[in-house]
Amino acid sequence: MSRTVELGVQGMTCASCVGRVERGLNKVEGVERASVNLATERATVTYDPEQTTPQALMAKVKDIGYEPLVGEADLSVQGMTCASCVARVERALRKVDGVLDASVNLATERASVRYLPSSVSMGQLKAAVQAAGYAVLESEAGRDRSDQEREAREREVRSLKRAVTFSAVFAIPLLILAMLPMLSMPFHMWLAERVDTRVLNWVMLALALPIQFGPGLRFYRLGWKSLKNRAPDMNALVMIGTTAAFLYSLVATVAPGIFPAGTAHVYYEASGVVITLILLGKYFEAVAKGRSSEAMKKLLSLQAKTARVVRNGQELELPTDEVLVGDLISVRPGEKIPVDGEVVQGTSFVDESMITGEPVPVAKQGGAPVVGGTINQNGAFQFRATRIGADTALAQIIKLVESAQGSKPPIQGLADKVVSVFVPVVLGIAALTFLVWLALGGPQALSFALVNTVAVLIIACPCAMGLATPTSIMVGTGKAAELGVLFRNGTALEGLQSVNVVAVDKTGTLTKGKPELTDLVTAPGFHRAEVLKLVAAAEEQSEHPIARAIVAAAKKEGVAIVPPDSFQAVPGFGLEARVEGRLVQVGADRYMHKLGLNVGEFAAQAAQLGDEGKSPLYAALDGQLAAVIAVADPIKEGSPEAVRALHRQGLRVAMITGDNQRTANAIARQLGIDEVLAEVLPSGKSDAVKALQGKGNTVAFVGDGINDAPALAQADVGLAIGTGTDVAVETADVILMSGDLRGVPNALALSRATLRNIKLNLFWAFAYNIVLIPVAAGVLYPAFGWLLSPVLAAAAMGFSSVFVLSNALRLRSFRPPVRPEGALAGTPSATPVPV
Repeated sequence: MSRTVELGVQGMTCASCVGRVERGLNKVEGVERASVNLATERATVTYDPEQTTPQALMAKVKDIGYEPLVGEADLSVQGMTCASCVARVERALRKVDGVLDASVNLATERASVRYLPSSVSMGQLKAAVQAAGYAVLESEAGRDRSDQEREAREREVRSLKRAVTFSAVFAIPLLILAMLPMLSMPFHMWLAERVDTRVLNWVMLALALPIQFGPGLRFYRLGWKSLKNRAPDMNALVMIGTTAAFLYSLVATVAPGIFPAGTAHVYYEASGVVITLILLGKYFEAVAKGRSSEAMKKLLSLQAKTARVVRNGQELELPTDEVLVGDLISVRPGEKIPVDGEVVQGTSFVDESMITGEPVPVAKQGGAPVVGGTINQNGAFQFRATRIGADTALAQIIKLVESAQGSKPPIQGLADKVVSVFVPVVLGIAALTFLVWLALGGPQALSFALVNTVAVLIIACPCAMGLATPTSIMVGTGKAAELGVLFRNGTALEGLQSVNVVAVDKTGTLTKGKPELTDLVTAPGFHRAEVLKLVAAAEEQSEHPIARAIVAAAKKEGVAIVPPDSFQAVPGFGLEARVEGRLVQVGADRYMHKLGLNVGEFAAQAAQLGDEGKSPLYAALDGQLAAVIAVADPIKEGSPEAVRALHRQGLRVAMITGDNQRTANAIARQLGIDEVLAEVLPSGKSDAVKALQGKGNTVAFVGDGINDAPALAQADVGLAIGTGTDVAVETADVILMSGDLRGVPNALALSRATLRNIKLNLFWAFAYNIVLIPVAAGVLYPAFGWLLSPVLAAAAMGFSSVFVLSNALRLRSFRPPVRPEGALAGTPSATPVPV
């Protein structure tokens, strides 16, 4: 059957563009006809779905040179309980014509959908979810979706608590009446003497009935929907198992005569107590899921709710979402800064630790940037709003964390494949169990068949499988955000743990990126302060980075810089100037040779400076050699510690730089770097990464995210050294907000810890079912006489989910191998390493 889809096409300007797109689409195999409308910027394509896909059509549009329009939506899905629910919602969304991909996360209860806006509406997506048997949380005007989701989760926790409490009132006496006589012969004899068995059965029926058709109704509602959609889930398994046990017991109570003598047993505990235990497990699961989003709550709590806006000379307290770009905003001591902006009046210190990781408050005065969510300390100031709403740094951080928490890493693929067939297979095993026991169970065959079938259905609920990966990803990415590390998606989190070489850009990553005056050694008869004053005055007229470094050093030392009387650049050599009547000449050794000056007396110092990766210059005053000066790009305080930490983790470190080989080797020696790729042009960094990969390495590249985009994209994992105010680095997989290289070993360690956690969760989820389903079916009975009670099966099923969630929550106590400078307020700073 042919299908028709509409693609949004951006970038067309004329009829020629229309013709090119039409011709290109018509050439795609399987396309029957394509028609393009310039006015609506849409392409209507009829195609054979067995020969091509909307994704292939979009790729063709992009290949022709135009941009296909793709929409992205996040839906809050209510009512999912297990991995089968996740698979059903994904299938329902993907069946909608125009949906390109759908990914559902059980831990966050969100569906992320990529679709063609020209073919699909949000109403269709919501209808598909609802048709699958689930609810979509509708956004309320003026309310944040995260608040609504939190309230929905809290309502679910309260509802489960009420259900568990109600069920327990009836289940506890039911359990005592059903199980205690089997465990204690004296109690059994005492009870048999005083209460007739038929009366006891009616009492247990009275206790089981309110549970089965009270709190148990939730399993009927959801389970019946899943059966109608031919996609049975956990609710269907519970519904079938408990109903079978309840109906069998009901018949045995009302009409015991239809059973052979001595076989009219009741199993009300296999329905009432099982439902109670499953609800208890779901309650613990809901509480644990709430704890797994603690990091997200911290980020959301940073957002200010109101802003004091100055309009028409008056201060108005407005909701933050009503602030406009260009508004003047007043901030008092102790208040949160509501949006991003630039200070126009006043001075203060601002605590930016939750954004940048730096613990020391930052001084703010006219022209300084401020970031929404940070806290003003002791001064008052006014600033002009420059970024509001979704454009603020904090909003971008929250969006990245949400995106990472909702994404699926490649390791999830195995679990998804198993889950897609798991419940139907379990139903088949349950049916086989019933038939085998019915045929071979002897006088009590029906009782054995019922109990073991119920145990199989109850113990096999795939809740743990659905929670194994997303909860670990959720907690891991949240913990990373607390440490100033943003993972763009789950693939980046998984990919980082397999890296064996870390390639690091030098300037701005290993080093500060700003040259500084590091040494000034004077010749006999000259004073340092005088030489610095004269050289700085001469360099004041130059824009060269080395000149800027010398001038900055002089100002820092309080040297008064006077304008030179004259200034002349000597191309290829240095400069010459007159300062306060004195002749000042500054340049490399070849300039001194040209002037007839012997630099031999500084030979030892110059050699040492060169070995340290510093660039030696010379200064002459009134025709006499006065000093040797060294300017260098200083190594960041955290770089040596970061390299050592990477080595401890078993990784090799490579440095990519445009510096000459001698300077690069000097810096590598200081840092203990394993491999140096020097004299690399900015455009050649990606080729350098490719060369490392060509040796069979899995490479992570660390750069500043600005001119390193090609190398970041080429690497297996790209890490951008950014700042808290610049988090939208599109080519990076991981963003280090603080700009501290110590975030790299921390990100690696957290990636490895999260993957270990996921693998343990998946092992437990699968091993639990592989081991216990046969036990529940009764395979141990012939050899040992052991059967698994449905009550124990329900407890084990609930424990498996709680175990998986508890294991994921252990990541909250992750301790980074290196503490970045001030990683989240109050943590000890790393000791600076002198260079």
